[in-house]
Amino acid sequence: MPKNAVSAAQPGLALTSVRQPGEMTLCDIFITDGIVARIVPAGSRGPSAEASAGGLDVVDLDGRFVIPGLWDEHVHMTQWALAAGRIDLSGAGSAREAAAVVQSQLNEKGSGAAEGRGYGGAAAGGRTLVGVGFRDAVWADMPSLELLDGATAGVPTALISHDLHCVWLNTAAAGRYGVAVGADGLLREDPAFELTRELGRLPDAAVDAMVRDAGRAAAARGIVGIVDFEMVWNRDTWLRRIAAGFDSFRVDAGVYPQDLDRAVGAGMRTGQQVPEGGGLLRVGPLKVLIDGSLNTRTAYCVDPYPHGGRGLLTVSEPELLELLVRARDTGFVPAVHAIGDGANEVALNAFAAAGIPGRIEHAQFVRQQDFARFGELGLTASVQPAHALDDRDAADSNWAGRTERAFPLRSLLDAGATLALGSDAPVAALEPWTAMSAATTRARQDGRGPWHPEQALTRQEALAASSRGRRRISVGDPADVVVLDADPLAASDAEFAAMPVAATLVAGRFTHRVGF
Repeated sequence: MPKNAVSAAQPGLALTSVRQPGEMTLCDIFITDGIVARIVPAGSRGPSAEASAGGLDVVDLDGRFVIPGLWDEHVHMTQWALAAGRIDLSGAGSAREAAAVVQSQLNEKGSGAAEGRGYGGAAAGGRTLVGVGFRDAVWADMPSLELLDGATAGVPTALISHDLHCVWLNTAAAGRYGVAVGADGLLREDPAFELTRELGRLPDAAVDAMVRDAGRAAAARGIVGIVDFEMVWNRDTWLRRIAAGFDSFRVDAGVYPQDLDRAVGAGMRTGQQVPEGGGLLRVGPLKVLIDGSLNTRTAYCVDPYPHGGRGLLTVSEPELLELLVRARDTGFVPAVHAIGDGANEVALNAFAAAGIPGRIEHAQFVRQQDFARFGELGLTASVQPAHALDDRDAADSNWAGRTERAFPLRSLLDAGATLALGSDAPVAALEPWTAMSAATTRARQDGRGPWHPEQALTRQEALAASSRGRRRISVGDPADVVVLDADPLAASDAEFAAMPVAATLVAGRFTHRVGF
């Protein structure tokens, strides 16, 4: 078991002179074997005797604030790490602009370059230029094979949309990977997912180094755990990373239907600690995708899109019910990807028929009559608040006149759903304060007014939804703690969105620490 694992956390730690949000009274928090052992008024049970005996490390936090550790409940960790080294197309306002960004990048690299920033895919036969983050749902023009071919001069190029549900290829890349594309050059849904996995096939050591860097950055923002929905057999990937020293946060590693038999055969079930995972790795939910995305107009909706079609239902209701029953009988918590209102209805019907609680991932568009069912069925709505601001224009365009029920955080919470906040990184940044800011303000610091502010959460609600329901540090909790330089309940909106994090601890072990 890795020496830096949770089980090897130091046996005694005192965080002294700290405050809980909204309070001015100072307290001392004592941690033993990775658990919060006691909380007392500051100085009332001095740690000096224990410290002098060598059994306690005392850290004076000088009046800083402490909150429970933050989780990102929906991440594609490898894709997030890889995105940092790919061409950023998020600022492109049109297909033509995106192609120009790619052309500029090629001019800088030189068309003969085979390595370096922006390239991906197996080395055999040469690398492929990879871009990420384009949003064609709000473009006035359309992607095309001809446009990308003209910008890339025969260099194999693949551009991944911000939501991962679409890849824009040039002719050279289509030929390299043996895929057929039409005049638009686009792959959508499963073919896009498959190609995205191929583009990430770099040496394990290189990818793991990127993940290690991304993990440290996440810990610096207060992250103590993620639910990783990377579309691979993820358990072994994380065992390799942890054995090599990864220790930034806990990981619940999701399982996909194609691997369910393998997981069941290995005796796995959701919530189970994975042996040799150092206390950091657990089996996550069973992830089932039943529709597409808003950006690609493949989210399955009750009403047609302005340009026709209702999106794609990729798993029928009977098929979904069969999967949920299998999950129920084998100890897996289902996590059903449902974005459109039609897909959410299908998911709710299947959960009701299976008689199993679980999660609906995204729940971006839900009809009024379906809100109460989330609470009645005991479901968790795993939502990504930053998407509401990223996609507000696409939602206004595609769901015109109905966006009062788009990204409906307040309605879901009031209906009794449990909210779990996340990013869906790389769709949005793995940045919990951005997510909580979006949830509480429904706006950014960009001059635009709030979008459907009636769906906002309070800060207390957003913090709880980011920390698995924990509202404050309590005795008996895992010592997953975030130390802040400001009170998150009193800070300005701008300060809250960029909250200064002084330290992060996982099971009483510092994973990030600055300024003391």
